Amino acid sequence: MPELRHLRYFVTVAETLSFARAAERLHISQPPLSRQIQALEHELGTALFVRTKRSVRLSSAGLALLPEARRLIEQMEALKDNARRLAGGEVGRITLGCITTAAYNVLPQLLPEFQRRHAGVKVVLQEATSDIQLTALKEARMDAGLVLPPVEDAQLRYLPLFRDQLVAALPAALPPTWKAGAPGLAAAGPVALRALATHSFILFPRHAGPGLYDLIVGFCRRAGFSPRIEQEATQMQTIVSLVAAGMGVALVPASMQALRRTGVRYRALAEKSPPVETGLAWRSDNDSPALQAFVQLARAYYRTHS
Repeated sequence: MPELRHLRYFVTVAETLSFARAAERLHISQPPLSRQIQALEHELGTALFVRTKRSVRLSSAGLALLPEARRLIEQMEALKDNARRLAGGEVGRITLGCITTAAYNVLPQLLPEFQRRHAGVKVVLQEATSDIQLTALKEARMDAGLVLPPVEDAQLRYLPLFRDQLVAALPAALPPTWKAGAPGLAAAGPVALRALATHSFILFPRHAGPGLYDLIVGFCRRAGFSPRIEQEATQMQTIVSLVAAGMGVALVPASMQALRRTGVRYRALAEKSPPVETGLAWRSDNDSPALQAFVQLARAYYRTHS
């Protein structure tokens, strides 16, 4: 198959119909150019030019080859450009996992900025709990994930991005028995965590996010009680919906207040809440340039918001 260099030489001579002008355009001397064209003709087994002492014109074979040579050159240029953009993280694909809470804090700022800077990279979002994401990352079914710590697997890297506080999610219409048992629930201002001690808690299963689960349970125990967990749900939206239905109370990250669910009131806590962290996890051996560009932007985000 002819080399791309020979095709470029052929197209340039075909466009100028002059070996001298073609050599000047190609920044080479005329004799080597003539030899390269002859080598191409020998390889193809046909003359591409009709040469006289006064002129050069394309042969019938040369006329037929010219559009095909131009097409091949354009394809190769496009391939080289695409390879350059892939290497620079300008194009590609990232599968990004996301816990529910990240959709209300980190993601709305991080993702639009990344897509503005890397419009050629397609980001495929997959909402999933932290445990599912960490498994998917290790099995290379996901490139990166917005998760709750801890991330303790040696195959994975972790970058903290955002720290939130806990707030209480209560039914908007408190039953009279609730008000009688804990008058502070109906009052304005922060609510004491101890006021929730007699109520059913709605929490997610520990395996779905052990870090946050242990943080919430430990927070309650420091307030003097162990939460009575009677309902479990894997998604924060479902937890908030169960609160709205009067099934119990919940402690949720403050950023969930952006989920303005009818039937729910969010109340600040009187006690200082332990920080709820969200971070980015990815496989340490994933050298995708698009992923590395995303990680780089995430690092800049963390430096700005920490």
